[in-house]
Amino acid sequence: MSLGSSELILNPDGSIYHLNLLPEDIADIVITVGDPDRVSQVSKYFDSIELKKKKREFVTHTGSISGKRITVISTGIGTDNIDIVLNELDALANIDFTSRTIKEKKRQLSFIRIGTSGSIQPNIPIDSFVLSSSGVGFDGLLYFYDSGQARNSELELKLNDYLGWSTQNIRAYAADFDEKLAEQFASNRIRYGITITNSGFYGPQGRNLRLATAIPNFNERLAAFSHQNYQITNLEMETSAIYGLAKLHGHRAISLNAILANRATGEFSKNGKKAIDQLIQFALEKIVSIDLN
Repeated sequence: MSLGSSELILNPDGSIYHLNLLPEDIADIVITVGDPDRVSQVSKYFDSIELKKKKREFVTHTGSISGKRITVISTGIGTDNIDIVLNELDALANIDFTSRTIKEKKRQLSFIRIGTSGSIQPNIPIDSFVLSSSGVGFDGLLYFYDSGQARNSELELKLNDYLGWSTQNIRAYAADFDEKLAEQFASNRIRYGITITNSGFYGPQGRNLRLATAIPNFNERLAAFSHQNYQITNLEMETSAIYGLAKLHGHRAISLNAILANRATGEFSKNGKKAIDQLIQFALEKIVSIDLN
């Protein structure tokens, strides 16, 4: 069945609507970053860059390092942007734009998020790295999809029962990392934990400037929860959507987080750019040796 022009929206040059990319523009390994300026911070380590494109907040560079073809793309902030980026990247991989039909043979992408985050555990130091074992979303994105098969229902039930925040119209969903991809990033530099993905930066992460928050002890409640030996370690704004949409599409995904703030101790990194650069170099070193066969 052919997809209508209002569903699969293409630009006059045949590129996908928001990302402005053609199917041949993307590699099988895709690094996602939030900040458009961070794309060049990643691609400066490539041996060669074959493509640079930009539209709105979506900046894309595709190149190679040590013979490994990699795409790095900025998503902007939030799961609403992740919904655009993940769906359009999958379309580039698995929809024939000429016939507007889904390809019979599917292409699997590997997504590696390189992002920044705030810890809610006092024992996770500033400038350390966390790999998200699960992403828990407070934004509701996955509820718009037939997503039950991609979600960790055991974690959802346990966390929602523990929090009891249904009276605040908050019901979390959860999706897990790809274990095989995560194995490729194993290191004594990496800590593992459950990542909370929030729908905002201030109230939704328990920050109180001039507006009072509805839930007292927001971060403390989250920090006290554990599931299968994993604590909730950090807060950010994209991971749950990346994990959920990647699983629904049959792709792999992990989320790497540079911890720039510790909410429990009130600390903030004095050299966040260095920490992010170290995480980028760590990720690229691991990507070069990736073997997913």
